[in-house]
Amino acid sequence: TVARFGGDEFVLIGTSIGDARDAADLATRVMAALQAPVRIADIDIHTSPSIGIAMYPDDGTSIQTLLAHADAAMYSAKQNGRGTFRRYESGMHAGTEDRVQLESDLHNAVTLKQFELYYQPKVDTRTGEVRSAEALIRWAHPTRGIVSPAEFIPLAEECGLIGVIGAWVIREACRQARAWQDDGVPPLRVSVNLSASQFRDSGLLDSIRRALEDTGLEARYLEVELTESAVMSDPEQSIAILEHLSAMGVLVSVNDFGTGYSSMSYLRRFPIDKLKIDRVFIDEIVSRPEDASIVRAIVSLAHSLRLKVVAEGV
Repeated sequence: TVARFGGDEFVLIGTSIGDARDAADLATRVMAALQAPVRIADIDIHTSPSIGIAMYPDDGTSIQTLLAHADAAMYSAKQNGRGTFRRYESGMHAGTEDRVQLESDLHNAVTLKQFELYYQPKVDTRTGEVRSAEALIRWAHPTRGIVSPAEFIPLAEECGLIGVIGAWVIREACRQARAWQDDGVPPLRVSVNLSASQFRDSGLLDSIRRALEDTGLEARYLEVELTESAVMSDPEQSIAILEHLSAMGVLVSVNDFGTGYSSMSYLRRFPIDKLKIDRVFIDEIVSRPEDASIVRAIVSLAHSLRLKVVAEGV
């Protein structure tokens, strides 16, 4: 029996498996089948399954226990690099229990509107003026307090919630920017971070367009930030998406520049507006001549391409 259990989670129930060796053989066959490329829209999609095994009665005698222990073993397989399987072992469940609870809470957070946006100012170094602001999401958890995006965004991507959360961030940032304008604040551009999976989502452009229309914010006051690795994972597709954003009037910034693997030939083709230097180079710019040299090189490169530069972590 094969059943879909969650966003990207499936459960197999084998009633004729005799021992752990049989279960391992089945897992190996499943992995071999899933690792074959699937062609979608002229692109070969490669999957990397992670499988957890729990056996009756050694690993549990109830449906709930067996599922929980198989889930724990699956997360253990993921942590070991994916593309593998693990049999449940005592002690695996401790870390997974907290993760499962956090995932359940995350689903509730979307419904209960527990997310907040904090706004980090971007300052013009020549004038000292605040020119724009970056929207940073925080989860106001009822018992854990403020949860960092570093903790819940990867989980949101795994359980299929990143699209809903990302759309809320875009809409809320646009709403706030327009509200500031209506209150008489000089117009500020707001920037939002897009994850790699959001950037590849076919509904991204429509989501941004609706947010702008519904809030009445002009597109030039919205900026999206993408990591260097997200843009470079499929350069040709990235160019098409970025051109649509540019045509809408939305500004595009490449985040964490200098830590990824940009190709200069693609960088000049990307319709982007800014490079954002990763804070790893800014933190020790005074004490490490090498970091200062890298920053000078990035600034020179950006200006030669008529791009603005943002330094992170000043």
